[in-house]
Amino acid sequence: MFPGTTLDSLGPGVLATDGLPPPEIPCPIVFARQILPNTTRVTAPSIRAWAELLLQASDPMLSGDPPWRLHVWPRYGAAKAGQQRCDWITESLRDLLGRHHRQRRRRLETADTPFGPDHALIQLMLTAPDQGFLSLAPAPVPFQRRHVLAAFPAGELPVAVDKAAPSRAFAKLLEAERRLGVGIEAGESCVDLGASPGSWSYVAVRRGASVQSVDRSPLRADLMSHPRLRFQAGDAFTFRPSAPVDWLICDVIAAPERSMDLLRRWLDAGWCRKFVVTVKFKGSADYPLLDPLKAFLPTACSDFRLTRLCANHNEACVAGVAAAPFTQAG
Repeated sequence: MFPGTTLDSLGPGVLATDGLPPPEIPCPIVFARQILPNTTRVTAPSIRAWAELLLQASDPMLSGDPPWRLHVWPRYGAAKAGQQRCDWITESLRDLLGRHHRQRRRRLETADTPFGPDHALIQLMLTAPDQGFLSLAPAPVPFQRRHVLAAFPAGELPVAVDKAAPSRAFAKLLEAERRLGVGIEAGESCVDLGASPGSWSYVAVRRGASVQSVDRSPLRADLMSHPRLRFQAGDAFTFRPSAPVDWLICDVIAAPERSMDLLRRWLDAGWCRKFVVTVKFKGSADYPLLDPLKAFLPTACSDFRLTRLCANHNEACVAGVAAAPFTQAG
C-alpha cells in the first residue's frame, strides 16, 4: 500500500512500518486489525512497574486532562492468563491515578464509541509478561486515524450471536454499525439488496425501520409478512429506488467489482445517506481491486470504515455516511 517504505516483522501477525501518510489523510488498511502509532518497545518487571510506566508516559500528553482511553491487551501465551495480567495493570494504573491525578482518572473513558477530535489514546500491547510495545496518540490523532485505528482494544469485537436470525450474516451488520458509530434507527428507511434469507432486513425491522428488500429468492416467511417490510423480486444490480433512503445495506454474493460499482453508483446518485456493503473475494488476488474504492471513499463520504470485520470470512466491509446531499431517485 505504501511503496518504498520499510516493513519489518516483529512476530506473528505484527508488522512495523514508517510508511503511514500524515494522520489527516485517510489510509484504510483493510486487513490490519489495529494500528499503534508512535510506538516504542518497552519492558517492565512487574504489574506495578507497568502501571508506573504508563503513568509516566501519560505526561505531558495528558497534562491538560483531555478525555482519553487506555487499551492494554496481550499478544502472547494463553489468552486468559495474559488478559488477566493486562486487567491487573489497568487497575494498578487506576489506583495510581486516584492517588496522584484524580482529574485524569475521571477523564479516563471505558467507552468503545468512535473517537472524537478531543480524544487521546494510550495503547500497551504485551508480547510477554515483561515486554511489549507502547503507543501514544495525543488528540486529535485517534480521530484523524479513525479509518484504521479501532476504538476497541486490539481492534477485536466478539461476533454477535442471535439464534432467531435467519442466518449468522446479521453479525456483520451489527459489527459494521459499531465500528462506524452509526446504526439503523426506528423510523428510518432502508433498502436491502441481495436480501435473502433476510438477516440484514431482520436487524432493520427489529430496530423499527422500514425496509425494501430486493432479491431473486424470497426471505424467511415471518419477514415476508412483516408490516414494515416490502419485498421485491429482482436483481440487486438493476434496482433503482423510487426515492432516496436513509440506508443502503447490501450483502449480495457477487464479484467484488460489481459490489463496489453498485455502491459508487448509489453514492454518485445521492440515493442513500448511510450504507453498509460487503465486498466478497474469491482469493487474495482480488485484494488490489479495493484500491479504487480507497481513493473514492474520502471524496464521497463524511466518514467511513473499510475493513475486514471479525465477523467476515474472505471479504471486507465498507460502511459510511455519504457526503453528498440527497437527490431524486428513479
